[in-house]
Amino acid sequence: MFMNLYIVIKTTFSAVHHWPECPHEDVYYLRAPHRHLFYVTMKWKVDHDNRDKEFITMKKSVDKFLKDNWEGRFLGRKSCEMMGKKLLDLFDADFVSVFEDNENGAEVYR
Repeated sequence: MFMNLYIVIKTTFSAVHHWPECPHEDVYYLRAPHRHLFYVTMKWKVDHDNRDKEFITMKKSVDKFLKDNWEGRFLGRKSCEMMGKKLLDLFDADFVSVFEDNENGAEVYR
């Protein structure tokens, strides 16, 4: 039987962003800088069931990038979609989700 196998990591980071040109009056508060705890899930396709990629190693790499670049910082207009695309490309992942406060967010697929 054919199966697709993926390794998965999950992590979080806090940061501040905003959407100054938000056209929706019901969420006007998104125009001002606001903090979120961002929840990130990433997946990589693997070729066999004995981890040709090590998920602990991948998580350490992702966490280092987040700590060095986004954790506790003002990210300006960077959206969940933008963050997901950046992480997907930077880490050659097959899937990334970025959720604000583990409620709403975006998914990006290769």
